[in-house]
Amino acid sequence: MRTIVPSAHASGLRAAAYVAIAGLVLATAGCAATKDHYAASEDAQQRQAFEAASETKTGANIDTQATYIKVVDQMQQQGLWFASLAHIDALEQRWGITPDSTRLRADALRQTGQADLAEISYKRLLATPMASAGYRGLGLIAGARGYYAEAAQLLKQAQRRTPTDPLLLSDLGYASLRAGQVEEARLPLMQALQLQPDSKQAQANVALYLEVSNQRDQATALMDANRMPEATRAAVREAARQMRTAGSPAVAADAAAASTSNVTSLQVIREDSTFPLALKPSRWAGMGGVRTASQLNPQASTPEASPSLIPTSQGTP
Repeated sequence: MRTIVPSAHASGLRAAAYVAIAGLVLATAGCAATKDHYAASEDAQQRQAFEAASETKTGANIDTQATYIKVVDQMQQQGLWFASLAHIDALEQRWGITPDSTRLRADALRQTGQADLAEISYKRLLATPMASAGYRGLGLIAGARGYYAEAAQLLKQAQRRTPTDPLLLSDLGYASLRAGQVEEARLPLMQALQLQPDSKQAQANVALYLEVSNQRDQATALMDANRMPEATRAAVREAARQMRTAGSPAVAADAAAASTSNVTSLQVIREDSTFPLALKPSRWAGMGGVRTASQLNPQASTPEASPSLIPTSQGTP
């Protein structure tokens, strides 16, 4: 049998072919990798452009006033108070000033540390169907300034118009306690607790009422039943001590205002809807418009964080 020995020329051709194929494969892979890289980069750029366009055209793409009001209200629920002011401007430019837009503006002004301007807006609501929101806002501002008797009167006006709002009732009861009106505080606080039994704010305020009215066993039983953390219990008892030792409503207000130099925010309980007149956390920790207190103070998210009993001008309306 004759053995065929490949010639050197044939071997060279095959080697060249292998090299060419290998080069083609590498080139194809390199092109694919480069293409994928540019595609990913292009996708990221398109995504960023889309998000920017969505952010700037939020108001432009909304067809109705009611829908825009809901969008702004959602922004405020998320703590975007400064941004909401810009959209309220756009809302009123497009559809004019309404009680709804005035209420949104008043709440945003109060939350961003512009209490005087907020007060003007709240007063504009008093002659509208949203008078309850106006009285509530004015009451919250008065409470934040330490004028608890005035706050209680204003919140009572709001409560007459919206009698089943548990958060409003809780604030009314707390303001009454701070004003030295212990018996007047009992009804709204009990109503708030029964209307919203799971509210940590309502539970703490009722415990405070029981402590102030010398029903300490009942206060302890309530706090035990609701498994309140020790920080909350200490805050309740300290507030009760201050109220019992104050000689008059004016002294109570002065004592509460003076204590702001030691404690600046309430970090007892974490709740989504909070008001300044209550035993509850402040989501703003001394800076109106900051997204959350935990971004400024990591301890604010823990149930045992150091509490205070000082009303602030912050809070979700």
